[in-house]
Amino acid sequence: VPRGIPSRSPLKWVFWFLLVFSMLTMWFITLSPSPGLRDMNLMYFYEYEPVYKQRNLFTLRERWDCRASPPFLAILVASHPRAVEARQAIRGTWGSQSSWGGHRVLTLFLLGQDTQGGPRAAGLALEDESVLYGDILQQDFLDTYDNLTLKTIMAFQWLSQFCPNARFLMKTDVDVFINTPNLVEFLLRQNSSGNLFTGYPLRDNFAYRGFDRKRYISYEEYPFQLYPPYCSGMGYVLDGKLALRIYELMSHVRPVKFEDVYVGICLNILKGHVSVPEDAGQFFLYKIHFDICKYRHLIAVHGLTPSELIRAWQELSSSSSVTC
Repeated sequence: VPRGIPSRSPLKWVFWFLLVFSMLTMWFITLSPSPGLRDMNLMYFYEYEPVYKQRNLFTLRERWDCRASPPFLAILVASHPRAVEARQAIRGTWGSQSSWGGHRVLTLFLLGQDTQGGPRAAGLALEDESVLYGDILQQDFLDTYDNLTLKTIMAFQWLSQFCPNARFLMKTDVDVFINTPNLVEFLLRQNSSGNLFTGYPLRDNFAYRGFDRKRYISYEEYPFQLYPPYCSGMGYVLDGKLALRIYELMSHVRPVKFEDVYVGICLNILKGHVSVPEDAGQFFLYKIHFDICKYRHLIAVHGLTPSELIRAWQELSSSSSVTC
């Protein structure tokens, strides 16, 4: 027997195992007894009576007087109580100014309650951070992945109750780089119909029924095969008037675990539409390693660490003479 054959035998069994596993997975997703309803009817999530009114209380809230000085744009950033370094990076970079191009921009952070509890000193540190910067919004739900929808509802609730005259609202995440001047310029070019909803568009996305817990959604929670058109939660922008209408509807719409899908459900019930930017590359869902020409052009890019975010902003700010 040639010497090389025994060493290949384990690889053969690994190959067959992976083949059988992949076939079983495909069967589970596509041929299971409850494959999901093909025809989407989003009124399935709607209740005539407002049974989903949010009763979570704000435990921390910013000091900006929105009614006296409404912002052109309110950027609300989903963060975790312990993500101090990431918040500091944003405060020192794209969220560092209250005005861009002469237009007021308000940047705030959305937090729930720390699931680890921890020593009382940790809570006091967050309170101190709120007093020092005045940019923390926090409610009394646990800050978990499955509660991201509650965090987004908090953003719309805050806008409705405390800043209803904001011209635009952006919801984004703490690991997203925003080219704020580009964003303001982009919004200034939009019409004033009051129906703008845009970002990284997602259409014909399948509801995932596989084994990845973060992507999985049950048939009971979402019985349809496809999600409605929506924008990735990494960063979407909408008109302030539309945001108020969506928040009013949220008390009638059953929440689902994915906040961006949930907002998309509300948008579609209102007969709203996702606006695809003329240059779709300005909102980028996946991480792009820093390139001065790409970052000078984009509006939002996902997946940066605090140090990468700081470096990108510094490079962008100091390279005005670079020709692309």
